[in-house]
Amino acid sequence: MGLTLPPDDPRNPKRKKSNLADGRDSYDSESTGSIVEFFNRNVTPYPTDVGGPAFDLIQVEKQKDIMVNVARMHSHQEYRRIMELVAVLQRQADEVRQRLEITDLVHAARYSFQIYHGQCYWLVSDRARGGTLLTQTGPDEWTTTPPDYYEYICRVKWLGDYTWIEVDSNGESVLK
Repeated sequence: MGLTLPPDDPRNPKRKKSNLADGRDSYDSESTGSIVEFFNRNVTPYPTDVGGPAFDLIQVEKQKDIMVNVARMHSHQEYRRIMELVAVLQRQADEVRQRLEITDLVHAARYSFQIYHGQCYWLVSDRARGGTLLTQTGPDEWTTTPPDYYEYICRVKWLGDYTWIEVDSNGESVLK
């Protein structure tokens, strides 16, 4: 047979707890059908008495529309910023690809002189012998005219990272 505890014994799980926050503004509420203990009307975000301040309901649909519009605006700004970064990265990738193509052309070319970093040379298609040739003499630097079997492709510059870029007549990169 089990032991029965008196209703006011603190060890009794069925004991009704009293309001520990004694005071005029704190009480146990039974408005929901079950006891809501320690209900304090001073800390609730809404009025709890008939004499409390009036408040209006928030128009939830209007609030949701505002939130969605603000979220779309910020998302659109972020999307535009990311797309600008993607465009920059795409341009850089194209420049690297062009540098690699020029580098491959130069490495496939024949030459019989010492090349130096930072110097400009000419890439020439040699129709007489076939293939490409790297030369120091440009189309306007001959005392006579360039050989008829030379077709100048572009002016190139050897960079410190062992790649080649196409340059203009001033030695500046054409990739800008």
